[in-house]
Amino acid sequence: MKKVFIITGEYSGDIHASRVAQFLKTRNPEIILEGIGGENLKAAGVKLFSDQKKMGAVGLSFKIIVDHLMLGRRVVDYLTKEFKPDLVLLIDYGAFNLSISKFLKKAGIKVFYYIPPQVWASRKWRINTIKKNIDEVLCIFPFEKQLYESHGIKTHYCGHPLVSQLPPKADKEEFFKKHGFDINKKLVSIFPGSREFELKYLMDVFIKSAKELQKRHPELQFCISHAPNLRDDVYNKYLKDTDFKVIKGENQALLSVSDALILASGTVALEAALYQSPMIIAYRGPYLFYLIYLLVRCINKVSLPNIIADKMIVPEIIEHRVNVENISYEIEKLLYDESYRENTIKQLGDVKALLSDKVSSKEAAEEILKALNM
Repeated sequence: MKKVFIITGEYSGDIHASRVAQFLKTRNPEIILEGIGGENLKAAGVKLFSDQKKMGAVGLSFKIIVDHLMLGRRVVDYLTKEFKPDLVLLIDYGAFNLSISKFLKKAGIKVFYYIPPQVWASRKWRINTIKKNIDEVLCIFPFEKQLYESHGIKTHYCGHPLVSQLPPKADKEEFFKKHGFDINKKLVSIFPGSREFELKYLMDVFIKSAKELQKRHPELQFCISHAPNLRDDVYNKYLKDTDFKVIKGENQALLSVSDALILASGTVALEAALYQSPMIIAYRGPYLFYLIYLLVRCINKVSLPNIIADKMIVPEIIEHRVNVENISYEIEKLLYDESYRENTIKQLGDVKALLSDKVSSKEAAEEILKALNM
């Protein structure tokens, strides 16, 4: 019987891991799966060595660092002395997983990496660690395959998980009726991020931009997306002087029915691209973080649609350029310049085509089974 150990560190990784595990179990019910993950991985029939809740903590506190070091030591001891897997599958969570990979390589354990660190975006030197310690990279972006293979790393392109997992577009008329929107007015939706510091740096300027746009164009209506992971009181303190609707837990439906989007970057931009919803990216944070980003970045694009297409499709308003004037200008252009709008929608369709229609988790599972001769 073959044994596989899966290591994830965050909620999104737990979801991706669970889908890979389901395909592995379906193809070969006798395969033994253990790992570090959450409820999704557990529900897929994987015995958990450790829950990932502590790993999902954000920051550089002494306690978080110690917790990670202790867990790393425990899992390496378990894998090398007791479980002795035929293969370890690392998923995302670069700092922890790349550190673990060194010890697994030394122990002679086969290591695959699904959703590897985005070395093409920053900290490109990490590719040397991947080359030394990872037997095969299972990548999710088409351009990653060429990058890794150019460094002599065995790579399989699985396709992006979102392509097969994203729900279809919501029915616009039904959605508008449900939330009290006017079907005869254009809807601009604001996604200010899922972290508290993002709201701190972005929410006020996003709301001011929406108010300015509504003053110029009374035919516009606005909505703010409430990230499910943030408490209501965190959001409400920014909403005292506005009557914009706030919708929680319906991100993808809202993305799909909006006429234009103001986004704080991240995966949400790729989701919007797959729905071919016109958007702008506006992002800023602590200036020190921005300076560090400038030092470690490898490309001069921020949003995933632009990175995938290797050209500027989505306007990117970054750091000191984030203001009401710039945001309003770009949204007006997307809404009222018909040829520009149509061209943007077409190019977002090209982004979707570049990602292929592969079922990513199935591709990853098939490549693992092939390596295990199953």
